[in-house]
Amino acid sequence: MPLNLTKIAFGAKSFADIEEWYAGRRSPHLTTRYRPTRWEECIGGSLFWIHEHNLVARSPIIGFSQTDNGRWRIELEPRLIKVFPKPKRAHQGWRYLKGEPPRDLKEGEDIGDVLPGKLAGKLLKLGLI
Repeated sequence: MPLNLTKIAFGAKSFADIEEWYAGRRSPHLTTRYRPTRWEECIGGSLFWIHEHNLVARSPIIGFSQTDNGRWRIELEPRLIKVFPKPKRAHQGWRYLKGEPPRDLKEGEDIGDVLPGKLAGKLLKLGLI
């Protein structure tokens, strides 16, 4: 089973901002200082986007390449797949996703009725959701 990564959607005020950023790129990628040590296991996995303390979407990872200045590019498929929101704390850079990834949203399924991430996280810790 491939590894997944998480990354905060820095600067996104809404999910529409993430979609707009993604739609404006033919070949979406992220640039990072360090390549993941388990990078080969990440190919075929996904990069999950964190917005408002929730995992909200994923982008399939298709590869890694080095730039001219020594940084690493995480190459992503040019599609953004909405997932059922799952509480996740924000962090800097990317991290490996531990545990079961959230499921993809079905066609026509809406995420508008989901609890805010901080509240959902507290309820999850209490075993209420």
